[in-house]
Amino acid sequence: MDVRRRPPRPPRATADATLESDRHHRLKPTGAVDGPPSPPTPKASDALPLPLYLTNGIFFTLFFSVAYYLLHRWRDKIRTHTPLHVVTLSEIAAIVSLIASFIYLLGFFGIDFVQSFISRASHDAWDVDDDAPNHFIIDEDRRRGPCPASIECPVPPITAIASPSKMVDPAPVNLPEEDEDIVKLVVSGTIPSYSLESKLGDCKRAASIRREALQRLTGKSLLELPFEGFDYQAILGQCCEMPVGYVQIPVGIAGPLLLDGFEYSVPMATTEGCLVASTNRGCKAIYVSGGATSMVLRDGMTRAPVVRFATAKRAAELKFFLENPENFETLSVIFNRSSRFARLQSIQCAMAGKNLYIRFSCSTGDAMGMNMVSKGVQNVLDFLQNDFPDMDVIGISGNFCSDKKPAAVNWIEGRGKSVVCEAVIKEDVVRKVLKTNIAALVELNMLKNLAGSAVAGALGGFNAHAGNIVSAIFIATGQDPAQNVESCHCITMMEAVNDGKDLHISVTMPSVEVGTVGGGTQLPSQSACLNLLGVKGASKESPGSNSKLLATIIAGSVLAGELSLMSAIAAGQLVKSHMKYNRSSKDVSKVAS
Repeated sequence: MDVRRRPPRPPRATADATLESDRHHRLKPTGAVDGPPSPPTPKASDALPLPLYLTNGIFFTLFFSVAYYLLHRWRDKIRTHTPLHVVTLSEIAAIVSLIASFIYLLGFFGIDFVQSFISRASHDAWDVDDDAPNHFIIDEDRRRGPCPASIECPVPPITAIASPSKMVDPAPVNLPEEDEDIVKLVVSGTIPSYSLESKLGDCKRAASIRREALQRLTGKSLLELPFEGFDYQAILGQCCEMPVGYVQIPVGIAGPLLLDGFEYSVPMATTEGCLVASTNRGCKAIYVSGGATSMVLRDGMTRAPVVRFATAKRAAELKFFLENPENFETLSVIFNRSSRFARLQSIQCAMAGKNLYIRFSCSTGDAMGMNMVSKGVQNVLDFLQNDFPDMDVIGISGNFCSDKKPAAVNWIEGRGKSVVCEAVIKEDVVRKVLKTNIAALVELNMLKNLAGSAVAGALGGFNAHAGNIVSAIFIATGQDPAQNVESCHCITMMEAVNDGKDLHISVTMPSVEVGTVGGGTQLPSQSACLNLLGVKGASKESPGSNSKLLATIIAGSVLAGELSLMSAIAAGQLVKSHMKYNRSSKDVSKVAS
């Protein structure tokens, strides 16, 4: 393990001597050989014809007197309506004197700042020799305070993540000489990996350098992780930090899904075999039965801060204030200032002792809306501080929202888009396409999706595999995959209709959290999938309609997936199908080696 140590410091006769020695050591060119000590470097103050305190006094007096003179002349010109750019010879001399005195004072009193700025600029320009990491650490230590001459200031060693016994030489990469130098600085810790984009101004080059530095630090090859063919500029400050490549996920198409009289080809990004094929079979059964219908029941994103008071009585007073209908209009005006699309819909409060949880719900247009609702909530909290100065805001989110966690409040009250989708599947379709019968499906749904989920204590999981379809469409269309947790809350219902000749199937999903603008929806691949569905971007004619349509398409796809999987289980085909379509043909032992 390479442990870099600082060279020993010379004895400290005086503070100036130490500084001069350090400066000489830092500026020593690469490969220079230590010889006889050079004479001390002359200081700037040595060349002054006057004592230092007199020189400083002269420039101080000059700076403030000239500044006063120029301000006085500026006031006179304003009073006499004289153009400010018309200057006399004396004013020109005054301006020159002001600049000269300012430069002197800055150079004298800001010497530490200037030196540190020059040091950082030299690192930014990447003009650093092989000893630069140690010098960089010395400069950082000096800012924290000098070390005594008799005590050696230790430098934390830089260790690789992988143990030497398990390290594998990564594939060699030919980098330009300049990039090779930067990689060494990143590996040594001199240049932070996260700052490469801002320093280089080239996102792809920064990712390439970070990738190579990571391989050298870990001793593991990233050859199989794709790098080329991706727009790294598109994710800067938006989707992902410190990228080193991207992961390939195949996108399959299920459909056409006949929903509300329109056909949709549904993109699904997944690595699970049988999933797209099964959903596609469900789409076929729905299509030949006349299609499915859907309805958006509710549309409102939520955020719930938690605030605390000294007593439960004060918390209750705020609860009554917020839930009073007479105050809602005022609070709506404050909340809606956050965005032209944000519209406050309701406020729901819950208490726990002297803590109050306030659940705000608002419409967010075609955006998923978490940032939008958070800004509106912050506006209201700032407003409430005027009437409730003793309110202590503990957090902008108190988990009563509830985001990215299974919660009964989302299952009951809804979050995002609440959608219901239904279809009537004809008896011959159930028999010929789904290879089962209606009675078997109804019984299986009752015992599996309803009773079985209840036995398991499921929260919103009264379905066969809604999460499969939701996750696949989320990844393909640039949604937040973590919100699959609440978005796949679904209850699947089946019953025989028309004297038992047809099957009525429905899915009710109270918290589908999707958007067609912002986040990952702006990336080229995900944008193409949204465009395939006809919901790319924001709707100009009816704000919010694109995101609602996407939610109904997801619900329709879940309906197809539920229908097909339940039929496979009822017919005893699940294991057979997975053995056929979800098994790799590769020799696992060879892949592992």
